[in-house]
Amino acid sequence: MKIFFTSAVAAILLIVAGGFNSTNTQTSVTGAWHAMSGTIEYVLIFQDGYFSCSVFDKQNKKFIRSWGGTFSESGGQLHANIEFDTESKANVGTHKHYPIAISGNSFKLNLGNEIGEWKRTDNGTDGLAGNWRITGRMRDGSIQPIEKSARKTLKLLSSTRFQWMAINTETKEFFGTGGGTYTFKNGKYTENIEFFSRDSSRVGASLSFEGSVSNNVWTHKGLSSRGEPIHEEWSREK
Repeated sequence: MKIFFTSAVAAILLIVAGGFNSTNTQTSVTGAWHAMSGTIEYVLIFQDGYFSCSVFDKQNKKFIRSWGGTFSESGGQLHANIEFDTESKANVGTHKHYPIAISGNSFKLNLGNEIGEWKRTDNGTDGLAGNWRITGRMRDGSIQPIEKSARKTLKLLSSTRFQWMAINTETKEFFGTGGGTYTFKNGKYTENIEFFSRDSSRVGASLSFEGSVSNNVWTHKGLSSRGEPIHEEWSREK
């Protein structure tokens, strides 16, 4: 599985992570992409200059791997700066460069005996789409700010998918991640968990929070997957 995943990610970024097709017509990579091989699911999210790639088996509640970081596109290349990798600390801090090309909203990826058809699941233009960083948490009756540092918790959302990750870009530590699909309607934010690196028993659970966004600050409160009260502020990363 490790060899297949590594090959798949390289090929995925080579084919999917592009902004130009062969006629140099610009096409956005922003949003979420999905592929399957048996029960193994592959999800890519590109949003606000940040990306994540996750592999998991929702049916068997198994988390396999996730990695990501910042990215940019120029000159027919995708430039990726790796900020976290659940499989290898050695990859954190490295810079990857891939030729980029995409045509339409689906494609096939042939990896020898493994053939995966990828499809765009959304274009990242509505909902809570963005790259959010936790900047405040309720303590003793008031929101206490969380100062920016190398240790950070991000929540990357396309129009329909979310993933949070707790990382330290300085020490290259990874603390946890989880993700799945979400909805945000009438002030109610609901997460449907499809993978969770620290506790597979939470796969399949749905969590709902009161949510609102004002001046690029997203406030949400409710109960965590452990049943503990949550009241947090997340700010959009630029």
